[in-house]
Amino acid sequence: MDRYRVPRTKEMEFGGALGTAALTLLLPGAMWYLLTACGTKEASVLQVPPVPTPRTLANPQALLLVLAWLGLQAALHMLPMGKVTEGIILRDKTRLQYRVNAFQVLGLTALGVGAGLAAGLRLSFIHDHLLELAGAATLVSFGLSLLLYLKALLASEAALAPGGNSGNPIYDFFMGHELNPRVGSFDLKYFCELRPGLIGWALVNLAMLLKETELRGSPSLAMVLVNAFQLLYVVDALWNEEAVLTTMDIVHDGFGFMLVFGDLAWVPFTYSLQAYFLVGHPQHLGLPAAVAILLLNGLGYYIFRSANSQKNTFRRNPNDPRVAGLKTIPTATGRRLLASGWWGFVRHPNYLGDIIMALAWSLPCGLTHVLPYFYVIYFTMLLIHREARDERQCLRKYGLAWEEYCRQVPYRIFPYLY
Repeated sequence: MDRYRVPRTKEMEFGGALGTAALTLLLPGAMWYLLTACGTKEASVLQVPPVPTPRTLANPQALLLVLAWLGLQAALHMLPMGKVTEGIILRDKTRLQYRVNAFQVLGLTALGVGAGLAAGLRLSFIHDHLLELAGAATLVSFGLSLLLYLKALLASEAALAPGGNSGNPIYDFFMGHELNPRVGSFDLKYFCELRPGLIGWALVNLAMLLKETELRGSPSLAMVLVNAFQLLYVVDALWNEEAVLTTMDIVHDGFGFMLVFGDLAWVPFTYSLQAYFLVGHPQHLGLPAAVAILLLNGLGYYIFRSANSQKNTFRRNPNDPRVAGLKTIPTATGRRLLASGWWGFVRHPNYLGDIIMALAWSLPCGLTHVLPYFYVIYFTMLLIHREARDERQCLRKYGLAWEEYCRQVPYRIFPYLY
């Protein structure tokens, strides 16, 4: 089994152990700062928000609700519905199997929520206790990350993550020490990647819409657009769930605090910031502006989905008529790099579409506050960082072929700019 052993991580990201230790504290702190600032009258990023109380950070009722949500999503995931597919070939030449049923789980969740609302469920409870729920999700993230790290200490060498095998416990706790941690056949990373966080994001958004309806009699056009745009994004991700098996998160990154906190807390509670902002800071949005924002989101979605579909089709079958005529570059690994179509326009056209959509999600919140634009600012920085990680890995993997691709396609994300 030595030939399958994962080598020690030598190139540390995020500033190594010191940087990841800081991020382990700063990320929850940033989430708390944004949510508390958004809940104030001024919604100013320059104003110091109230200090959280221990009851808010560790609310037993909120903790039970978060655990119940995770349990429900896990139970639905394990239902015998949807197809079973294989992941990529691992270091030990095996393939893991995954049940692809996130879209069906979304449908069952929607039916359950609808039945609850019909029975008198007050979903706006989520708005009223958002800070407590975010605090509970943070506690769960820390607890799960610790259990994952301890579990990884007992895993085989071949099961470790190439990016989280430094030997430094702080760094490996953050990056994830084990690549595909499982309990039996239940894959923890694959489960958390899309289901509880993304479906939770849509649920939090719906709670904000219902809270605004309680306060003002009907949801605003701005709130409807934010909910519709972000629901489309969630539905698209769940419908195309199988594509996540070829992403960096699944293929390369271990499952540690970075992904755990991102999946369970950061996504549902900071990605819903625009909807939360609109509850306390209503915006009048005229029809012409709404149409323009709708078209902008449509453009971003078209680029995002077309680019990802082109890539996924090519990976599954390079001879598919939809991609067979595209220009490619051969590599020493036997694979070919797409060098035309969307992937001849910029190196990461899917990131470009993502950023355009992120801007469209923020514009319904008006131009008087910076806070609702946090997402597009943060997401742009995140994708630029992720693109740099992609570049390093592709250069190591494809060598001269990648250099040729970069020569042919000089712009990384933004055409003629970057």
